[in-house]
Amino acid sequence: MVIARRNGVARAFTLIELIAVIVVLAILSGIAIPKYFDYAAQAKASSCKGTLGGVRSAVASFYSKSSLNGTAAYPTLANLTDFSNSANSVMQEPIAANPYNNLTSVQAATWNQAAPPVSGNFGWNYDAAAGKFWANSNTAGENAW
Repeated sequence: MVIARRNGVARAFTLIELIAVIVVLAILSGIAIPKYFDYAAQAKASSCKGTLGGVRSAVASFYSKSSLNGTAAYPTLANLTDFSNSANSVMQEPIAANPYNNLTSVQAATWNQAAPPVSGNFGWNYDAAAGKFWANSNTAGENAW
């Protein structure tokens, strides 16, 4: 390997050039890292909203079908968690994991709009009497969806 020499001195980066590159990289990372965390939070919120929308749509469909067949009623917790595609099942596929705690289980709960109940052992909450389905998390905001 031949090193190019000019006047007998090897060429290399100067200390000033290296410091300039480090400063530019520090500025870029100072901008990019907070944006990344913001995108991660937005992704969790979007995933949660998508699951909530799908389940709530299925609950509304079950309610409207039951009203056409006689007495309008929301599905029971057993109907909501039955994925056998029988006449009593609400969902065709299992409910996705809650992105805030990575749990897929659904618990029976009573909806309270002022303070939705939260328990760390389940991913989702469902009130069969009111037809309400919400995320089981203490993260601000997602219980209002």
